[in-house]
Amino acid sequence: MTTVAQLPHVDVQHQTRGLWQDALRRMSRNRAAVVSGVFLLLLVFAAVFAEFVTPFDPNAADFAALRQAPGLTHIMGTDEVGRDVFSRILYGARISLTVGFIVQTTATVAGITLGLVAGYYGGTTDLIIMRAVDIMYALPAFLFAVFMVSILTPSINSVILTLTLVGWPFIARLTRGQVLVQKEQEYVIAAQALGARPWRIMLFHVLPNTLSPIIVQYTLGIATVIMAEAGLSFLGIGIRPPTPTWGGMITKGRDFIRTEPHLVLYPSIVLGLTMIAFNFLGDGLRDALDPRVRK
Repeated sequence: MTTVAQLPHVDVQHQTRGLWQDALRRMSRNRAAVVSGVFLLLLVFAAVFAEFVTPFDPNAADFAALRQAPGLTHIMGTDEVGRDVFSRILYGARISLTVGFIVQTTATVAGITLGLVAGYYGGTTDLIIMRAVDIMYALPAFLFAVFMVSILTPSINSVILTLTLVGWPFIARLTRGQVLVQKEQEYVIAAQALGARPWRIMLFHVLPNTLSPIIVQYTLGIATVIMAEAGLSFLGIGIRPPTPTWGGMITKGRDFIRTEPHLVLYPSIVLGLTMIAFNFLGDGLRDALDPRVRK
């Protein structure tokens, strides 16, 4: 008869560390994900240290250099009032990345909290939370964002609040689905039998085992938020000028698309590359964290 003392010891911490190291190795073999990660790191670095990367003030007008073509002084040209396009793209990256990370982080924290509570407790709690999720899903996301920003004072805070309201339901539903699977596992039942408090079980047992798909969705969601912010600015109801935003630069530059296409081309290229990079990075994380694709 096997006693408790004879049971084999399982080093859970070492096993978890090994799983993450394995995921990191698989991630490093994904060239598209690695290149995308490097591009995003460079973009973040350039946005944070924009004052040192470019000598031009993004809002300083130079009426002697209106709509200049790209050259040695202004490598991406100037806009309709003589502002340096490269500087505005870098400072616009600061705005877009700030909105993307803040919105997605806030929406993810809210979604995880509500999803954990709904999935673990079930019953009336689950019913109330999921009906709120269903109501948000019934509303067209971008149209709801347009409506909310229109009735609020146009500012970066309004954009962040609106896009957070749009983003949390998907994370909540994703988390709830993962919790419903995990709470039936033996380790959760054992923790309940030992008298562990529900909040401790949710935070230290259930949540760590649901993080893989949430991390992937967090990465992909940043791209969605950045595109939504650019769309709101393009429509003229997002962050107001003269604050540089990629969407605002595109909507201003479209009036000169036939004569000075660089006003639309460069911010569009940077926006597109950023979207592609986040999506490739998200796909790489999904492949690295999904045990079913291990070789």
